[in-house]
Amino acid sequence: MSLAELLTVAGASKSYNGVPALIDASLHLLSGEVHALMGENGAGKSTLIKLLAGVVTPDRMQVWVRGRAVSLSSARAAFDLGLRFIHQELNVIPQLSVAENIFLSQSYPRLAGVFVDWRKLNADARSVLHMLGVTHLDPRTLAARLSTGDQMLLKIASAFLGAERTNAAIYVMDEPTAALSSGETEMLFAVINSLRKQGCAILYVSHRIDELFKIADRVTVMRDGRTVATMPLAETSPEKLITLMTGRDLQQVYPTRENATPASPLLEVRNLSTHAAKAITFTLHAGEIIGIAGLSGSGRTELLRALMGADRIRAGEIRLSGKRLSRYSTRGAWRYGFAFVPEERRTQGLVVSRTVADNVTLPHLGAISRGGILLDSLRAQSLSETLGASVRLRARGPDQIVRQLSGGNQQKIVFARALAGSPAVLLLDEPTRGVDMGAKVDLYRLIRQASARGVGVIIASSDLPELIGLCDRIMILQNGRLVDTVQAAGLTEAGLLTLCYGAEMHSAAG
Repeated sequence: MSLAELLTVAGASKSYNGVPALIDASLHLLSGEVHALMGENGAGKSTLIKLLAGVVTPDRMQVWVRGRAVSLSSARAAFDLGLRFIHQELNVIPQLSVAENIFLSQSYPRLAGVFVDWRKLNADARSVLHMLGVTHLDPRTLAARLSTGDQMLLKIASAFLGAERTNAAIYVMDEPTAALSSGETEMLFAVINSLRKQGCAILYVSHRIDELFKIADRVTVMRDGRTVATMPLAETSPEKLITLMTGRDLQQVYPTRENATPASPLLEVRNLSTHAAKAITFTLHAGEIIGIAGLSGSGRTELLRALMGADRIRAGEIRLSGKRLSRYSTRGAWRYGFAFVPEERRTQGLVVSRTVADNVTLPHLGAISRGGILLDSLRAQSLSETLGASVRLRARGPDQIVRQLSGGNQQKIVFARALAGSPAVLLLDEPTRGVDMGAKVDLYRLIRQASARGVGVIIASSDLPELIGLCDRIMILQNGRLVDTVQAAGLTEAGLLTLCYGAEMHSAAG
């Protein structure tokens, strides 16, 4: 075994109720490298990470850390061996401060060994945040008041806390940039490069293939619970990786529009204002797909929340098919024909303790009930099975508890629910976050099919190629204001990013 190998895994196998999740998987992490781990949802990535974290017991697995055979029998054992984890899900405690959340995995500093040293706690939290380049977060702020992106920065900071005085050398990052803006992503990349120079190994999981080619040295691809390939990134291509992950060629990621004929106005928004949106005016035509682009804090999510009735509208009006909508609420929005995929599925979109069928049918109980009183369980099950198949949901069935599913499959449930009521307007906030490339293609196909049926679609996304590839027009938001609307055809990623930054610079100059 080479001395450069920090972590070696061989023969990793795990089954749940007789169904294999991992089959003799292997992994080799070298000192000073960023190693990408890729695969579709259900390929076994999350199970392998849970085995490394010591939170799931393998059926079989051999592990060596720095050349020594070890047992990852618990989370504490993994921590003591130098493994640190940044998980995809934002498991923060909202009632605690930023600093308290950062210190959750370690002992709080004490005065006289008894009382919490709050001054040192906040100072140490501020120090690790500044190491990441994060200067806008106050360690004393409650986590409940943070945006999704800031919550992810908090979780990233907790993994680096005390790194200089511990034996931390192996970092496992599962979709760390999913909730981050482009600027926040660059800050994280700078920290990763610093860790690489120190000889650490980083296992990096992401569905953003372009991101992997920027940061990773080697890649391991998993499919159906098995390791199918390990190679340098320089010796492969995005197309080859997609083929390895899915077992099939994906000739076209973004489906072409079948009918680009202009249609009548469907949704008319005039001078819409909320606590975050400021006098926004636009028109969405039937069958049109409009994107919303902007930097972190631009108001993308807040605009969709207002349209869905989740945020109070202070001024302005909304018309659907020429009819002014009044008494606006979330319940009313669903009845009017709006459907919503929220930004953060676990806290905003799912009841993870309930079944797949319960979650898919939640906003549509009246439509699948007898007389609006008794739930038609057979109809609910049939609906969830049909929609689950349409989004390639990997679950044992409609009765499986959502908490047991991977993050990508949880996202598919939220998407299936949005399609269940045959909506007139589909509001999508980061609709493919945490979803693998194969499933993304299926979701893009569903969006195109909805558009072809005359559904108006609005997509807020930090994935710029996604906006350009799917949308007809893209609205640029800055500080809650609509500052520009551009045609997506012929637009480049660099051009769109320039518009987003240009809007910010124009605002600052004004």
